Amino acid sequence: MPSKIFFRLDGQVAVVTGAAQGIGKAIAERLAAAGARIATLDLNLETAQRVAAAIGGMAARCDVSNADSIGAALDEVRQQLGPIDILVNNAGIAGRVLPLWELAEEDLDRVYAVNLKGVFLMCRSVIGEMIERHYGRIINVASIAGKEGNPSLIPYSSTKAAVIGLTKSLAKEVASKGDLTVNSISPAVIHTPILDDIPESTRDYMLSRIPMGRMGTVEEVAALVHFLASKEASFTTGQCYDISGGRATY
Repeated sequence: MPSKIFFRLDGQVAVVTGAAQGIGKAIAERLAAAGARIATLDLNLETAQRVAAAIGGMAARCDVSNADSIGAALDEVRQQLGPIDILVNNAGIAGRVLPLWELAEEDLDRVYAVNLKGVFLMCRSVIGEMIERHYGRIINVASIAGKEGNPSLIPYSSTKAAVIGLTKSLAKEVASKGDLTVNSISPAVIHTPILDDIPESTRDYMLSRIPMGRMGTVEEVAALVHFLASKEASFTTGQCYDISGGRATY
C-alpha cells in the first residue's frame, strides 16, 4: 500500500508573483498551509507585506517587467529564505478592453511587458539554480483567453497564448535535468479584482461561455497550483491545465 500523500511542501521555498491580492494571494496562502516558506512579490509592497505577515512569509517589492527589480527581489528571498524550489508566475494585467483598431502600440507593449516578458525574466532568474539542484517546480498562470481568444482583449489573449508556448518550450528544455517540471494553468473567469478593469459586457460574454454558469474561485485555482507545485507531480510537465468550468473542451 502506498504511503499517505498530502502534497506537503514542508521546508520548500516558494515565490509567488502578484501575491498581494486575488489568485496570487490565495496561492500563497494555500502553499503556506502545506508547509512552504513563502515570498510574496508584488509592486504593492504594503499589501504584499500584509499577506506575508498573515502566513509567516516575507514580502519584496518587484516589477516583473524589470530584470534589475527581479534580481534585487530574488536576492532578498534567497538571503532570508534560501534557494528557490517553487516559482508561481501569477502577476498579470488585463490591459485596455478595445478592438484592435482602437489600440495603440503602447497598449500591447504594456501588457506584453508584464504578462510575457515578466514570465520570461522570472523563469530565467531561477532556472539556473533549479538545474544545479536537480529540482524545481514552475507554474505559469496563463488564461483560457490564450487558447480561445477573447474579443477586445487581443494584447491579453495573445500574451497568455505566448505564456503557454513558453511553458511547453521550457519544460522540454529542462525535462532531462532532474525532477524539474514546468506547467501552466488556464483559468476562465475567476472572481478577482482584475475584473474591475473589464467592462460588464465583456464579463458577461466570458461568463456565458462557461457551461457551469458561474465564475471560478481563487481557492479552486490555488488547489490546482498546489498539486503542480508538489513533489507528487513529478511526471507532469509541459502541460496547460484548464480550470474553466467546462469552457475548454480540448
